Amino acid sequence: MTTMPRFTPEVKNESDINFSALFGMLIDYKWQLLSVIGIFAALGIGYAVLATPMYSSNAMIQIELEKKGVTRLTDQSTGMPPPMPEAVTEIELLKSRSVIGKAIENLKLDIEVKPRYFPLIGNFVARRFEPQNDTDVASPLLGLNSFAWGGEKLVIDQLEVPDSNLDKPMKLKVEDNQNFTVFNADDEVVLHGGLGQPVSNAGYQIKVATLQARPGTEFTIMKKRFSKTIQEYQGRIVAGERGKMSGIIGVGLQDPDPLKAQAIVQEVADIYVQQNIDRNAAESTQSLEFLRAQIPVVKSDLEKAQSALNYYQTNKKSVDIDSETKGVLEQTVALDNQISELNLKRTEMDRKFTRQHPAYQALMSQLGQLQAERAKLQKRVEVLPETQQELLRLNRDIEVTGQTYALMLNKAQELEVIRAGTVGSVRIIDNANANVDDPSAPNKPLIIAVAIILGGIVGLAIVYTRHTLRRGVETPEAIEQIGLPVYASIPYSKNQADTTKVLGTKKPGESSLTALTHPTDLSTEALRSLRTSLHFAMIEAKNNILMISGPSPGVGKSFVSSNLAAVIAESGQRVLLIDGDMRKGYLHKLMNTKQQDGLSDLLSGRIALNDAIKKTEVGSLDFVSCGQFPPNPSELLMSLRFTTVLKKFSELYDIVIIDTPPILAVTEAGIIGSHAGTSLIVARFGVNSVKELEATKRRFDLNGIPLKGVIFNAVERKASNYGSYGNYHYSYEQNAKS
Repeated sequence: MTTMPRFTPEVKNESDINFSALFGMLIDYKWQLLSVIGIFAALGIGYAVLATPMYSSNAMIQIELEKKGVTRLTDQSTGMPPPMPEAVTEIELLKSRSVIGKAIENLKLDIEVKPRYFPLIGNFVARRFEPQNDTDVASPLLGLNSFAWGGEKLVIDQLEVPDSNLDKPMKLKVEDNQNFTVFNADDEVVLHGGLGQPVSNAGYQIKVATLQARPGTEFTIMKKRFSKTIQEYQGRIVAGERGKMSGIIGVGLQDPDPLKAQAIVQEVADIYVQQNIDRNAAESTQSLEFLRAQIPVVKSDLEKAQSALNYYQTNKKSVDIDSETKGVLEQTVALDNQISELNLKRTEMDRKFTRQHPAYQALMSQLGQLQAERAKLQKRVEVLPETQQELLRLNRDIEVTGQTYALMLNKAQELEVIRAGTVGSVRIIDNANANVDDPSAPNKPLIIAVAIILGGIVGLAIVYTRHTLRRGVETPEAIEQIGLPVYASIPYSKNQADTTKVLGTKKPGESSLTALTHPTDLSTEALRSLRTSLHFAMIEAKNNILMISGPSPGVGKSFVSSNLAAVIAESGQRVLLIDGDMRKGYLHKLMNTKQQDGLSDLLSGRIALNDAIKKTEVGSLDFVSCGQFPPNPSELLMSLRFTTVLKKFSELYDIVIIDTPPILAVTEAGIIGSHAGTSLIVARFGVNSVKELEATKRRFDLNGIPLKGVIFNAVERKASNYGSYGNYHYSYEQNAKS
């Protein structure tokens, strides 16, 4: 039975290349991608667990129509019902500085107090502390007394600092017996006092109402600028209409302390409603004060008019007005009453509107029409007898003044009722409430999901960038496109990598050649295939000398040279392996021999030919080490002795393999290549770029050395490359005996 390797190509459809390459890229970098996703997921989980929970408090306010029974002086001027207040306007009023500022002042929100927690986990540990009673304080972990670990409380009733220290954090340290010390932003002691006692010094003042903490515990305190605090809470408080044109406003706030959030929302709602009531009551009060100031004046005018009429009638012997004059009087009184009422309303409007306001303009137009009619009546009065004119004037003054006086008394009574019964146009439907058991933020599932998605996006970006920036060739076709045939693709050998790690620590007799220690390794099988290819490639060569070089160090020249020599020797041929790298050669370590008495010693004439040849563990494989590192390796190779030595080696062996330094680094490969019948280079998967291989080919061409081809070393299985040159499955065929 004979066993032969067979490579079966599986060619994929061209239309699937892009998709398979993309999918293959994800498979190739799956661990990097999963690592990035895992890191982001861990960060998301950590944030979701350690982040301070936020609690929401909400209240609901209704905007109502003004009461129809409540009538102001201006209501009768337009004849229109009072409009419905717009929700947008009320929301702006609710978030105004007057409302928010009053709430901040009442609740002392411009004083910020925070316990000093251990970084990252301190707040989390403190939240998990469950006290047996209200005065319990958690014991410090690891003896870290300066940090708060749960149960600490600090309430400051008053805190004043110089303007230069506003918005600057200060430190309050708890001393023994409920005493404390305050340090400013520069860590200087500015205050020292006890619980419940106001303390002041150099512009600093503090009064602590509650202090519950272990001695040594530190708090961060800060007096914030009042205007800045208003802006902060104007941004934090959320207010919006619940449903279009519903007149229902929802007010909400998030805070780590649910009771604090509830208190702030309730305070803002209460202040807003009270200001609405005060605003409506103030309007009625102003109108009432105006009327109270005018009533005595009108009453005095009425009394004067009555006295003037009595005096005139007494002097004229009870003269009375006739029917014609009486008719003119009634019309004049009616017009004067209307004019007087409109003048009263105009006075009211002067305090509320500008003269360009439409309502004011309409009132003035109506007043002008009445005054024009009055002027016509005045002409009729002028043709009456003098006695009738005077009686008309006196009676008109009494009638007009009397009706005005009665109207003002009625309005004053109405405003008294309005002011006493003012309830405002808004009311609280739902008082502030906070769910202390269910925080509104953070949304842990959402945060973790977003972190995973973000990790996937970042991972894909990293994978795509790495894939795009890869400089090394990964397919034989990329090499063959520059005119260099690929003689063999040697798979990456983990066994060889493990051997290289322990190189130099092998015990005597232990082999370092993968071809001997792992004869079934895929890399060894690939070298056997290379052996067959070289047999036919070297038939027409000028000699049996094979030079193996490479573009750069670290591509695996020594691995290929040594194991190829072992594989050829196993086939029964006499093989000589020469370490031609007289600068950094280390083949002697792989062959388990000494570096001395090698090629450099032979070329310098210090040893004879037979002394340079060393036997190896493979019977038909001999080895010549690099020898001592000389100062002039290229000069030694250019000597006539090197030509003579190579000719002698060529006669003694079936094949001579020379491992040389990289061609792009030094010139030795070009010198040795001129003596070799066959020259190959080793290119490493993912390391050497196409430009490096092109430069290597040009260097050989300039030296007049025909480069036979490339050995593609350390090829890795990458799914992204399958679509470009097919999958190759290795299998064995069991053939019958011939």
